[in-house]
Amino acid sequence: MVGETPTAPKNCRLKKLQVISLGRISYADALQLQLDKVAEVQAGGKDTLFLLEHEPVMTLGASFHTENLLHPTEWYEERSIQIQPTDRGGDITYHGPGQVVAYPIFDVKRHGQDLHRWMRDLEQTVIEALKEFGIEGVRLDVNSGVWVKQKKICAIGIKIKRWVSMHGIAINCNNDLSPFSTIVPCGIKTHGVTSISMETGREITTEEFAPILVEGFRKVFPNA
Repeated sequence: MVGETPTAPKNCRLKKLQVISLGRISYADALQLQLDKVAEVQAGGKDTLFLLEHEPVMTLGASFHTENLLHPTEWYEERSIQIQPTDRGGDITYHGPGQVVAYPIFDVKRHGQDLHRWMRDLEQTVIEALKEFGIEGVRLDVNSGVWVKQKKICAIGIKIKRWVSMHGIAINCNNDLSPFSTIVPCGIKTHGVTSISMETGREITTEEFAPILVEGFRKVFPNA
């Protein structure tokens, strides 16, 4: 995924679902692409799945608590980590290279029109993908997302606009996990984070994981 640009996206087809790989992209650029696509889907366009990696950024969700950012904003900026408020659900999390971010811009009315089911289905796409690497992903009552041995491997945060979803899921593949120690990830102090590479004991790149995640979407959203 690294090296591609949002001006020349790589497209493929998954049944009726449009899958667009954006490569490594800033949060602001990806957000604008999401908003443009949301408008298209609201007007009757096809469900679209954006796959990408973000430049280093801490995103602050709608439920963000300031105490979960453990250093002043300037401290992060000095380390080339942006601070980005956002309207997705949840608290604070980190995005960076080596992490697959999936933004499904879907008309949720086509997939049950049930927000609880939508969240669980997104989690299930990751659970299905992790099985291909011999990893058992589970849900925990403590927070949404996907967990492995009490550690979060996938964060989830969404926003629904007139029944079209944006934002989505972020799966740790072979990214540096140390930035998570500079925040309280998702506002949870009692659980850590992990990655696919840590759990398998070998390097799992975003390029290797991304197509497996697409297959997870195929299983969970057969009508997409």
